[in-house]
Amino acid sequence: MQPDPLLPGGPPPAAATAGAPRPKRRASARFMLSHPLHWFSLGFGSGLSPIMPGTVGTLFAWASFAALDGRLTVIEWAVLIVAGFVAGIYMTGFTARRLGTDDPSPVVWDEIVAFWLVLVFVTPETFAGQFWAFVVFRFFDMVKPPPIRYFDRRVKGGFGIMLDDLVAAFFSLLVIALWRMTI
Repeated sequence: MQPDPLLPGGPPPAAATAGAPRPKRRASARFMLSHPLHWFSLGFGSGLSPIMPGTVGTLFAWASFAALDGRLTVIEWAVLIVAGFVAGIYMTGFTARRLGTDDPSPVVWDEIVAFWLVLVFVTPETFAGQFWAFVVFRFFDMVKPPPIRYFDRRVKGGFGIMLDDLVAAFFSLLVIALWRMTI
């Protein structure tokens, strides 16, 4: 006997799943541990922060960069970032669909990969230099000035989740390069 689809815990009726949006779910540790892709998408738990999960995810990116930087060459960083971006398209899209929203704030893999890219370009740099790179990146990621806002609103799915942060990283690097030219 199959469970009643209308009772909690039962599967939804087939008609309800065909093209219908998934109900919104809350990201939690239990949700994160329910699938390995959620673990990455939620930034190994950093995205579960109740306050500014994108900022906490970016801090995780900074800490993980510091931990790995002496162990990876620039080429290995490039491979990691490209692979992280490509895999992130699928992973973040998968997690977003499971959470029932287009770009859920607990999904921070996009911030992690994009900030790694910023740090690869600004390193070697002092702590203060990395801090200002963090501030500039968070500004572009949070405020989303044009054209970042365009990509955030128009490009959907995992590619959209990853792309707007990549554009924010590009603008961060542009500001940092312009600032370095003036000193």
